[in-house]
Amino acid sequence: MLRNREIQLFLLTMSFISLAGIIAAAFFSIAASMLVFVISVLLIGCSFIFTSWRYREIEKLSGYLQQISSGDYFLDVRDNHEGELSILKNNIYKVTTMLSEQGSLLQQDKVHLTNAISDISHQLKTPLTSMMMMADLLSDAKLPPVKRREFTHNITIQLERIEWLVSSLLKLSKIDAGTVQFKKEAIAVKKLLQKSLEPLLIPLDIKEQAISIEGDDTVSFVGDFHWTTEAVINILKNCIEHTPAGGEITISFAENALFTEIVIADNGKGIVKEDLPYIFKRFYKGKNASEDSVGIGLAMAHTIITSQNGNIEVKSKQNKGTQFRITFYKQVI
Repeated sequence: MLRNREIQLFLLTMSFISLAGIIAAAFFSIAASMLVFVISVLLIGCSFIFTSWRYREIEKLSGYLQQISSGDYFLDVRDNHEGELSILKNNIYKVTTMLSEQGSLLQQDKVHLTNAISDISHQLKTPLTSMMMMADLLSDAKLPPVKRREFTHNITIQLERIEWLVSSLLKLSKIDAGTVQFKKEAIAVKKLLQKSLEPLLIPLDIKEQAISIEGDDTVSFVGDFHWTTEAVINILKNCIEHTPAGGEITISFAENALFTEIVIADNGKGIVKEDLPYIFKRFYKGKNASEDSVGIGLAMAHTIITSQNGNIEVKSKQNKGTQFRITFYKQVI
């Protein structure tokens, strides 16, 4: 402490002031001079003790900061006493808590990223391995034309699957990163459903599945038409996939003062009870999922809907079908 230039100047100034007071008091009497001397010594001593205590407290805080910089965020430096140092300690505690929370979030992000990369690698490994084997077989000049066409067709299918997977992951990553700005426009539900069904008419026709739509033409909600169409397409794809040939898919929608609701149901084989809590989890494949399923369509639908002040629920019973209930809540001001 005494090596600090500010403290040296402070003590020197106090000493000069005390010396001047002692000399001035000596003109009156020796007793007055002694009284000024005693008072000066006491004042300088008290100042020295108080300053020494403050330096020790600051040294403790410096030690706390060093521990925090080394990654030890579990330090409680709060002080219930009044004073500037107590305020400083409380502020350090707040910053420590914030850094601890940010550190935990960063660690969670790392775990999620690691899991996502692992899942993506797993999903890409199977089609890539298959294509490598078929490409190797295609290099054989003696391969019959029929087999050559078959392998070429299979490679094309695998490439389309990879393209869809990469495209879906890019869309999800944009939403997760918050770079997607969802539009807030009035969407007519009937128009949304018609647009969503357009790319699915051929699969519906191939499986001879009937589809019925029931609802008032005036029903609407506020959201992003493009992204919501993407979500509904993925839900309808799931229904078509799990509904047998000749099955039926029903869509109904309605609106009230609180929300707009869309219900999509099928009479397919349903979802196993144990799978229900996880069907919106990325890369999760239920027991009834097809071999081509990658478990990302429903996850994307869930992310898009919930990002637009919405909610999606599912009810299902084996061999009795599945029902998806989508709710878009109205914003009450």
